[in-house]
Amino acid sequence: MEKADWPVKGLMRWPGVQALREKLNAKAKAEPAYRFYTLYDKVYRWDFLEAAYVRCRANGGAPGVDGETFTDIETYGVKRYLAELAEELKAKRYVPKPVRRVLIPKARQPGKFRPLGIPTIRDRIVQTAVKMLLEPIFEADLSPYAFGYRPGRSAQNAVAVVAASLRAGFTEVVDADLSKYFDTIPHEPLMRCVGRRIADRKIIWLVRAWLKAPVQERDEERGKTRISGGARTKQGTPQGGVISPLLANLYMRRFLKAWEDFGLRREHCSRIVNYADDFVILTKGRARGALSASRRLLERIGLTLNPEKTRLCQAWQESFNFLGYTFGKRYAYGGQAYLGMRPSEKNMAAYREQVRELTSRRQLWKPAEVVAKEVNAVTRGFWTYFCQGARAELRHALNGFLLRRMAIWAKHKYTRSRSQTHRASRRRARHDKVREAMSLIDLARYTSRKGQLVPAACLET
Repeated sequence: MEKADWPVKGLMRWPGVQALREKLNAKAKAEPAYRFYTLYDKVYRWDFLEAAYVRCRANGGAPGVDGETFTDIETYGVKRYLAELAEELKAKRYVPKPVRRVLIPKARQPGKFRPLGIPTIRDRIVQTAVKMLLEPIFEADLSPYAFGYRPGRSAQNAVAVVAASLRAGFTEVVDADLSKYFDTIPHEPLMRCVGRRIADRKIIWLVRAWLKAPVQERDEERGKTRISGGARTKQGTPQGGVISPLLANLYMRRFLKAWEDFGLRREHCSRIVNYADDFVILTKGRARGALSASRRLLERIGLTLNPEKTRLCQAWQESFNFLGYTFGKRYAYGGQAYLGMRPSEKNMAAYREQVRELTSRRQLWKPAEVVAKEVNAVTRGFWTYFCQGARAELRHALNGFLLRRMAIWAKHKYTRSRSQTHRASRRRARHDKVREAMSLIDLARYTSRKGQLVPAACLET
């Protein structure tokens, strides 16, 4: 990543933090074998803690095991709270608290849950401060084909690289899925990855303490609290922790670097595109060999591929999903076939379900402006992410569904008024109300911006 792309806009309020991050990144790039020694004293620096708190506050989130909320902290006094935390860190009295685990239902998969670990706000602030120190150092080492949770990179960048690779002839694909990646990362190899760049023992202790933090889970059926994990835990980094995505990227680097160093990219004529625990291997006719090589390589570092979800596919013959998009054969207006992408059926169904819920009869008590604002927020979010590869027929279909749902809501909302004398007047008044409600909806229309075509619904107003 070029230096011009590195500065994070959210840190411009703290020039000292931004300047140090840029220096750390430049040093790490200039000397790939350099180890950083004195970092811990920066963690409890006022500007680092303040920037960390503001970031955590902006992200929101539920309280941890102590039940402390941001409102509680602001009532107590943010400056006072951060000053006490800084003193605790400086005196080396800081000890992470247990992580509260909650189970999040998986979308459209009844009975299946994703475990989410929620640290306390106090621990999230310290983790954010440490992440702001470590991120620019490890950023210099990460693969250019790793896009997850990195500054200046996004899932849309990964999608664009996959689309470009398909157009370049990398049409045999390994659609890979790692089995419980965050839960199976081995601690000791991960700590060696951290220690390769970080020599500050106090930072190493902090990272290890977060990995070994006990997990507290509430058993609602029995009304009891269960504690697991702790010092004996040897693998896993909790999803939901601020530091976890950085550690996950750092460990995945072992696989991506080995793929290059062992010459597997050339041997299998391949490209790997990675986003956190999700990746695809695009090859020119050598997908079967690439799958075998990747399985062996992952097993060497303690990871496994999910045999039920990992598969081989030829993009010209069958489609595959990656980061919410479906890639496969499509047809231009003239009938010519090409390899393109579109939002997956799963994501389009989820979008329709959200719109359907917002325009149901349960929402009749709301004014039309409020319903339209909520629907437009969902529509804008959908098109902001899926602004690549959306053809006219797809936009028309979703726009038509959106207008129909708003018309149905408005017809139920504005029932015929008995105060009107003439039937025609009642019908005309209702029709005008329905049209007025539909006019409040944002539709996806393409408008040129910086040489690209994007839906107007995702343009900033």
